Amino acid sequence: MDTRHTVVDSGLGPLAVVARGQALTGLYFTDHVRRPAEETLGPRVPAEDDPLFAEAAEQIHDYLAGRRDTFALPLAPEGDTFQHAVWDLVRAIPHGGTTTYGTIAERLGAPGLAQRVGQAVGANPLCILVPCHRVVGADNSLTGYAGGLARKRALLTLEEPAEVTASRLF
Repeated sequence: MDTRHTVVDSGLGPLAVVARGQALTGLYFTDHVRRPAEETLGPRVPAEDDPLFAEAAEQIHDYLAGRRDTFALPLAPEGDTFQHAVWDLVRAIPHGGTTTYGTIAERLGAPGLAQRVGQAVGANPLCILVPCHRVVGADNSLTGYAGGLARKRALLTLEEPAEVTASRLF
């Protein structure tokens, strides 16, 4: 069913953007922990030849340049009901904010499921667009990120509110 992909260069490394029909289904770094096999991504299409990919590339570049803090793209990640519930809450985390796995579990009415929430966050196929980098450990520590902790730190730093940046001692 019309699965295809493109590669968008970014300051964080190349990003494979995957679509099926008129919705994005994946966004993966080259060394992404749960990146699907290349042959499942469909044919590679130049971003400029596909309106959905062209718009996605523009919005990703604008976000990474600090000119955008939300995305307006059609998303259709594949996952089960629980994963979708988690991803919906992750999408609601505001730009510049963070939350914990435990808080998401509590919001789902299942405070004992923080580990399962972590698994759902880790299975997010749309990194950056579904901002799983905004989910941190209970003690606000940086915890796993499928794109690597250096990228998670870079994304959180990019989104850091100006008053926090200004108050740093170093």
